[in-house]
Amino acid sequence: MKTIIAAYSRVLKGTDSSFLSALQDLPSAPWPALRSKMEKHLRVISVLQWVFTFMSMGIACTVLLVYMFCTDLWVIAALYTAWLIFDWNTPKQGGRRSSWVRNWMVWTYFRDYFPIRLIKTHDLLPSRNYIFGYHPHGIFSFGAFCNFGTEATGFSKKFPGIKPSLATLAGNFRMPVFRDYLMFGGICPVNRNSIDYLLSQNGTGNAVVIVVGGAAESLNCAPGINSVTLKNRKGFVRLAIQKGSDLVPVYSFGENNVYKQIIFEEGTWWRLVQKRLQKILGFAPCVFHGCGLFSSNTWGMVPYNKPITTIVGEPITVPKVEQPTQDMVDLYHAMYIRSLGNLFDKYKTRFGLKESDILHIQ
Repeated sequence: MKTIIAAYSRVLKGTDSSFLSALQDLPSAPWPALRSKMEKHLRVISVLQWVFTFMSMGIACTVLLVYMFCTDLWVIAALYTAWLIFDWNTPKQGGRRSSWVRNWMVWTYFRDYFPIRLIKTHDLLPSRNYIFGYHPHGIFSFGAFCNFGTEATGFSKKFPGIKPSLATLAGNFRMPVFRDYLMFGGICPVNRNSIDYLLSQNGTGNAVVIVVGGAAESLNCAPGINSVTLKNRKGFVRLAIQKGSDLVPVYSFGENNVYKQIIFEEGTWWRLVQKRLQKILGFAPCVFHGCGLFSSNTWGMVPYNKPITTIVGEPITVPKVEQPTQDMVDLYHAMYIRSLGNLFDKYKTRFGLKESDILHIQ
């Protein structure tokens, strides 16, 4: 309003011939800057929402449910528990995907914070099923979640007819409410029953996304490290052969750069504690930090806004053999490693790495 009044005053004084030209000559209105600042805050909030949801929503909802049994709301808790028992096997049977949740605006802000990009290199046939091997794990696998658990980067438009299902710890689906939140994003348990269902009883056009390195790999994630845990991970290859599903290597440049982690050397007491807790809990207790909420110069839980670019590589055609030999598994595992290495080498210089950088397979 002040801008309009000022422009009108200039016209009355004769300094401008028209109202429009007076508006153009005045300094820019403040709302573009305010809008930009607001979007920046929304991006930070959207990322923090996911971090704290992933870390605490399941535990918080479990505690709340137990507490409700001790209050006058016990009837609601009992009804939900009955529903939970009835619905227990749904995560193993394709889940309960919601296009509405996958297209929430919050995921767009989440994507733009880093930002995260998805690059397609080859077409995928809807008449086939696929196992995507995602690398590296990072701390929270932001790239995997954004690209395959939401539509923020346009997966369905880039790969028409293909339905991604990101596989994560089966324990997450034992927690009330949190399990439903994950299923709405098309996320499934990383266990044999769930993956079997998607690749053999759910038609074609399914892509199960497995973060192959898992918790063990997260212990070695830090900026500047190009290492994946893959040398002895052959279960996903055997499964692909048994189901006749093509293998697709996926590499995310920048996934390791969004948090700084203290990496303890093998054989140290802290490393032994991490590995023991990993076996008990199913995930690795990493010692990491990002930046503060109000300053990038302080430590906090906010990840650094470093770009993450996810490259979906060329599919490796796999035959269907119900009882594959170990030699066959080793053959396709070697093909997969070679394909992943070629993918890394082809794109590394485009995303900030040097020609001399190599991908370490552990």
